[in-house]
Amino acid sequence: MITKLSVTSIYVLDKDEALDFYVGMLGLEKGNDVTQGSYRWLTVRVPGEGGTEISLEQPGAPLHDEATADQLRELIAKGALNGLVLITDDVRGLYESLKARGFTDFTQEPTDHFYGTDMGLRDPSGNAVRILQQGNATA
Repeated sequence: MITKLSVTSIYVLDKDEALDFYVGMLGLEKGNDVTQGSYRWLTVRVPGEGGTEISLEQPGAPLHDEATADQLRELIAKGALNGLVLITDDVRGLYESLKARGFTDFTQEPTDHFYGTDMGLRDPSGNAVRILQQGNATA
């Protein structure tokens, strides 16, 4: 029986740039950063949670041949692949904090919905990131 999700992955164009964004801008923490040969296993996670990690995968060897890697890079840059949904307890405060630190790649300002309030943004590679404050929407 499966009891827990350990790792999920997103493709990024540059692992160091993605690490800077997810840790430095969004406040996640670095999980694993291990190199074996030419492959770098790099993960981030919610601080202090010790739960599911997000593997930052870069197209190319040893996972893909160069033609496939080129196709993936094009799809990543378009934001056409999977994204993330992260939870916060103050989406409006996070939005203002990101703006104050110079972040501009928002796809949606904080918006109230029946399930809570969320906002959208793109990471440096183009991946969609939704940040949700669950519960009753506030005006």
